[in-house]
Amino acid sequence: MKGKRYLESAKLVNRTNLYAPAEALDLCLKTASAKFDETVELHVKLGVDGRNADQQVRGTVVLPNGTGKSVKVLVITKGDHADAATKAGADYVGAEDMIAKIQQGWLDFDVCITTPDMMPVIGRIAKILGPKGLMPNPKSGTVTTDVTKAINDVKAGKVEYRLDKSNIIHVMIGKKSFGVEKLLENFNTLMDALVKAKPQAAKGQYIKSVAVSSTMGPGIKVDYKIM
Repeated sequence: MKGKRYLESAKLVNRTNLYAPAEALDLCLKTASAKFDETVELHVKLGVDGRNADQQVRGTVVLPNGTGKSVKVLVITKGDHADAATKAGADYVGAEDMIAKIQQGWLDFDVCITTPDMMPVIGRIAKILGPKGLMPNPKSGTVTTDVTKAINDVKAGKVEYRLDKSNIIHVMIGKKSFGVEKLLENFNTLMDALVKAKPQAAKGQYIKSVAVSSTMGPGIKVDYKIM
């Protein structure tokens, strides 16, 4: 059952209307009536079948205005790479000690970065990290020898996009406090990345629908054809 605040916010939105991106984001902020700085998310339904490997859509993009979220970064590596990770501002750096910690239930981080030589060790905790979306992956830039760049990108606002089981992409594009202009820049950057990521095997209409919403607010449909 929807709460009173949600129902009041929903009255501002015409559910059958397709709004221009800037208009949709402005309306999204007006419906974000909670007392905290609500997150703004973009939801994109794609005309692909993610069950087929050649129609997977997954990648990363650095949002020009960041996400507004403070990201805790764990780097699992050794030697010079560990020194570089510490200098680059990683919140946690370690090797087998971190593996043991995670095996004991510790997961106080948002992104896990590692170097290729550590992947056999990471395999021990794959079943823990995988379901949480924390498993390092070369496609997301989190398995790399350039840990400094990986950390800087994450701290600067790099987000990962990937299909869910319903072939929908859900990505945070900022906070209510950003205002429309900054959110629109992030929105356009992410949409450009999704268009460029279209698989060659995708047939027919690629972008089926686009919507934005705040943490506690209703979904607002975006007219993606006018972008």
